[in-house]
Amino acid sequence: MFRGINSLSLDVKGRMAIPSRYRERLLVDANSQLIITINPDPGNPCLWLYPLPVWEAVEHILDGLPSLDKAAQKIRRLLIGHATECELDGQGRLLVPPPLRAMAKLDKQIALVGQGKKFEIWDEVTWMERRDKWMAEDTKDYMELSDDLKNLSL
Repeated sequence: MFRGINSLSLDVKGRMAIPSRYRERLLVDANSQLIITINPDPGNPCLWLYPLPVWEAVEHILDGLPSLDKAAQKIRRLLIGHATECELDGQGRLLVPPPLRAMAKLDKQIALVGQGKKFEIWDEVTWMERRDKWMAEDTKDYMELSDDLKNLSL
């Protein structure tokens, strides 16, 4: 499980250093092979970073969606169409492709946010703004939760 928030910097070439606490797991579980793609939610501009085996399971599910379903087509086009293979280099760095950096509006300072089986990569200022907004939202939003989330005991 990938947990926590890490403040990182992109170097001039667009590389980010994966925190050392995740590197061994990525080496063992994914042979340092990763997939980076976009978050299809335009209101939350970030990238999704998956270990290759996790991505392959997601891709298999996406590929099995009905080909005539317009929503399935859109999700497949966005997620698979933007999926880019990448590999950690010897220093544990990962190159974030320029088109994906532009789509997520990534600048020098970024936030790497653990999301269980994947990471989200945010522009740090955007991440802090969204986080603060989510924390300040009215509790009436909790009434819109799915039944699974309503029954979650934390």
